[in-house]
Amino acid sequence: MDNKITTLKEIATRLKFSVSTVSRALHNHPSIGLRTTAQVQQLAKDLGYEPNQTAVLFKQQKTNTIGVILPNLKEEFFSQAINAIEDVAKENKYSVLIGQSHDNVEQEKQIITAMKNHRVDGLIVSISKYTNNYNHLTDMEKYNIPVVFFDRVPELPTVHKVSSDIAAGTKQAIEFLIKNGHRRIGVINGPQEMKSCRERTNAYMDVLKKKRIKIDMSLVVTTDLTQEKTYQAMDELLKLKHPPTAILVINDYVALDAIQFARKAKLKINKDICFVSYANLPITTYLEFPPLASVEQFPYQQAKKASEILFKLLEKSKKTVPSQTSYQNILIEGNLIVNKKDKI
Repeated sequence: MDNKITTLKEIATRLKFSVSTVSRALHNHPSIGLRTTAQVQQLAKDLGYEPNQTAVLFKQQKTNTIGVILPNLKEEFFSQAINAIEDVAKENKYSVLIGQSHDNVEQEKQIITAMKNHRVDGLIVSISKYTNNYNHLTDMEKYNIPVVFFDRVPELPTVHKVSSDIAAGTKQAIEFLIKNGHRRIGVINGPQEMKSCRERTNAYMDVLKKKRIKIDMSLVVTTDLTQEKTYQAMDELLKLKHPPTAILVINDYVALDAIQFARKAKLKINKDICFVSYANLPITTYLEFPPLASVEQFPYQQAKKASEILFKLLEKSKKTVPSQTSYQNILIEGNLIVNKKDKI
């Protein structure tokens, strides 16, 4: 079977017309006679000719494709986010091109370049944990490619972004632990390059101050989100003269590593030591020793809102003056979900 794709040139050769004549006939151009138009369109139908959509969209200066850059699709949080983005894209008859930075800044830059070269119409980005220079992202404005950030967002006022209210979620978590008798509360945070990590530490300190609980910064440690560094962070906390009775952990995945370390240290989870985390991923409900509670950050809703903002931007005229742009900074308040399996 011949699976060769029929081209304009082939139709033109068979009918002994020029390629431009064939092209005009297929588009019912008034300069082409009715007989010629009918001949061209009939042969195109017989041969199963389909327009080159890439060429058509190139002329329209759009590809009906948006790019999405995420740290890691292995994380359920970002899988939920992708579902939202694809749902909104489908409604708008757009395709989605996905790239993973794996928290590597150089790879993030390479993906940005690749997506620009593939002429995506817009971008939705959750930056890597080490991204602190945003030029490769803000430069997209030069190419009329709007960018909307979600979850991990830049500390810039002149970008569109949707994120979880880390401060509010942290306040809920710390107040919950204090209400249940904890005074030595540890924190396993992520890299300080991450805006959310600084917000988490500040909110933690604010709550302790308001509750008149002494702040001991030896209780605040960091991890690069790997198991090895999380184990080191746990070891550091448990070796303190007065170790914590509860630990607030940056996310559910890191919390699971921390819990595993505590179990190896012969501690009874949510009795000898309690854990509260972020994200409230469904997988934790199937665990024998899940975090006591987790701050729901609504990844689907975050990504859905970011997508809606992007498509509104795509609808606007490309002649919009940047200084007239009203940048959106949307915070979605988290909700502390207490695991019913365990009681303090």
